[in-house]
Amino acid sequence: MNSKWIQGIAMAALSVAALVFLIMGNLEITVLFMTLLFVLTNSFRYRQMKAQGMDREAKWMRGMAIIFAVLFVIVLITVIV
Repeated sequence: MNSKWIQGIAMAALSVAALVFLIMGNLEITVLFMTLLFVLTNSFRYRQMKAQGMDREAKWMRGMAIIFAVLFVIVLITVIV
């Protein structure tokens, strides 16, 4: 299967999961899914920009993906505890 299809399906699944938990009123899980969605979208953008030769923009996207990954871990810890 094409990697773009897998990326699209993963982003769609995370978006639907965040929307479902938002409607259910479980905001902690919604934020968890949304931060994971931001990690995925920024890492996909990083790879795309790197392939196009936009090194400065790719570096920025990698930094944003790392920041959201750290935030994902912090939110995960607060949800578990």
